[in-house]
Amino acid sequence: MTSRQRSRPRVFPRPQQVRQLPLQLQMAVPADWEDRNGHVGVQHFQALFAMGAWRVLEPIGVDEDWFSANRRSQFDLEHHLFYRSEIRAGDSVSTYNRVVGRSDRRFHGVYLVLNDSTDRLAATLEYITAGIDMGQRRMAVFPPELADGLDRLIALHGQLDWAPPLCGVMSP
Repeated sequence: MTSRQRSRPRVFPRPQQVRQLPLQLQMAVPADWEDRNGHVGVQHFQALFAMGAWRVLEPIGVDEDWFSANRRSQFDLEHHLFYRSEIRAGDSVSTYNRVVGRSDRRFHGVYLVLNDSTDRLAATLEYITAGIDMGQRRMAVFPPELADGLDRLIALHGQLDWAPPLCGVMSP
């Protein structure tokens, strides 16, 4: 028996469940993102996550201006990417983010990409992100307004009726 057979099967949310989260990005996939297999290449999935990722903190008032004024940033430390279905050139896609936990310097969440053209979950990217003091370019404790905002997001996202699809080995 393999470790995959011994572990509980992953349960992924349905597109309508994912759409309970705030929309971060919606776009049509450009033709030059298609690889020789006729679907979106791996590097472009990463681009989708990166393009929408910064917006996760906007609902709590932490945006580009806040990061600049506070000389703070976020650096990703760890990822676990799971591909669920293809995306092809011309498809409409959208991204969403669910925050699931935090420590005093890191937070843990899952980015989700939907292929709106096929109404399927295309991929998830579980991540650990560190709060960074840009003056020292080192990990630092979250300022109180960011920590409080993350706690509000975690509580809000925790009220959803579906479990986040986590790999089980990451924690903040």
